[in-house]
Amino acid sequence: MKLTTQTDYALRTLMFLATQSSRSKVADIAQLFGISVNHVGKVVNLLAREGYIRSTRGVGGGIELAQPPHDISIGAVIACMESNLHLLACVGADDSCAIHGFCKLKGVLAEAERIQREYLDGVTLADIAPTARQLQLVQ
Repeated sequence: MKLTTQTDYALRTLMFLATQSSRSKVADIAQLFGISVNHVGKVVNLLAREGYIRSTRGVGGGIELAQPPHDISIGAVIACMESNLHLLACVGADDSCAIHGFCKLKGVLAEAERIQREYLDGVTLADIAPTARQLQLVQ
């Protein structure tokens, strides 16, 4: 599985927010990771729509996690950000190739995907978040 840049930015955004004790700005995340503010903004909108973060407008506004880090599954975040997690097209569809009726590779890949999903679903944001001090050292 290769994750899209959008998913990468979403995970980085969540990791950053997990270290913050107050609301943050999109520009802070963009600056730390060297990412366009527009890209981070798009990711923030998607994460807010999915209920992972809360966005507050106006003076004193910003973004923050909407759930505790230990309640956010990395597998769930990846699944909502990615449109296709299959290793090959045949795993997610029937009749995708001439040998689909007897091919054993499809079953092997489906099992690999299942194991990967199960593992990622068991990892939480709390498990992967850096400390605030670690992020300060990067800046």
